[in-house]
Amino acid sequence: MGIVRLTPLEARRVALAAQGFHAARPAAAGHRHLAATIDRLGLHQIDSVNVLVRAHYLPAFSRLGAYDTTLLDRRAWGPKRDRRLFEYWAHECSLLPLALHPLLRWRMERADRGQAGYTGMRVFAGERRAEAMALLARLRDEGPLSASDIETGRAGWWEWSEPKRMLEWLFYAGHVTTATRRRSFERVYDLPERVIPPDILSLPDVPEAEAQAQLVALSARALGIATAAELRDYFRLDAADAATAIARLVEEGTLLPADVPGWPPAYLHRDAKAPRRINARALLAPFDPLIWKRARTERLFGFHYRIEIYTPATQRQYGYYVLPFLFGEELVGRVDLKAYRAAARLMVHAVHWEPGVPEGAREALGVELGILAGWLGLGEVSQCCRLTSP
Repeated sequence: MGIVRLTPLEARRVALAAQGFHAARPAAAGHRHLAATIDRLGLHQIDSVNVLVRAHYLPAFSRLGAYDTTLLDRRAWGPKRDRRLFEYWAHECSLLPLALHPLLRWRMERADRGQAGYTGMRVFAGERRAEAMALLARLRDEGPLSASDIETGRAGWWEWSEPKRMLEWLFYAGHVTTATRRRSFERVYDLPERVIPPDILSLPDVPEAEAQAQLVALSARALGIATAAELRDYFRLDAADAATAIARLVEEGTLLPADVPGWPPAYLHRDAKAPRRINARALLAPFDPLIWKRARTERLFGFHYRIEIYTPATQRQYGYYVLPFLFGEELVGRVDLKAYRAAARLMVHAVHWEPGVPEGAREALGVELGILAGWLGLGEVSQCCRLTSP
């Protein structure tokens, strides 16, 4: 099999198209558009930071524009008959299409054996298993529970209480799932059979190697073109498992070896498209799959991006919650944003432009900020900001 040769610009267009940025936004985004976006990306990463809006809402906004977030809420946490998504560990904790549930049961089984999950949880797979099973029995008898319903004292900001660690092991091992999220975004746990539709739970388990190959194929479709490390990272597979899956997919013709100047060896999905031009406009969440792998972002766009949430304020270069701005087929700037909900105001704390800002980018950002403010129910966009141009 020959090697596909792409220029860096062609690789960028492949990546953008695979992520859905080649298409014009719909005039009015509805169920069908949201479903297509979720299917294309394969997951929406969850993060608890809510300085602007919770991260799992933003990827669909970046691609569709303003949409009704209750559509996503019902798919994720609505009545069982409306469920189309479930929470599990994929690329960090994520919302995933229910069809992926059988493809991740091998990870649940590993966690059940104490071979996956955070070290502090693994004790419940072994010597403290009886305690976790007792908690599972309580859930079975009493119904949905959160950690705060169980614990008697509050752990520190960076610590999990004992009940929380047990619940998270039960979650990782597939014994429980997320029933809903409270207003504080606290997870409420329940038994899978009371949450996930029976037609999903009745699907047969997929053997590990087959499931991992399917996950890598999904990663390749979502990324368009990617290195082995990036294919592995999408669903956080072990290096050896990913390497076996990649070799199999190359042999089958799903992945095509690709050469891009300045890139490590890469793989092109056989169905990937390379449009002649991309005309996108989007603010991107820090956890958007287009940019979450920072080295890939630098290779694709020549754009150095790091999230600075955990950086002391005096040491931040760009701001607390900074969203890169995609204009056309380039990342042309970054915007530090905060939603002041009580004042119904979207605050722009800083705008930093990249060298050689293309014509129309500033105006396009203004339009996008207005759409974002309207989507969030904020009446105005205010700028108290630093505007930097090289």
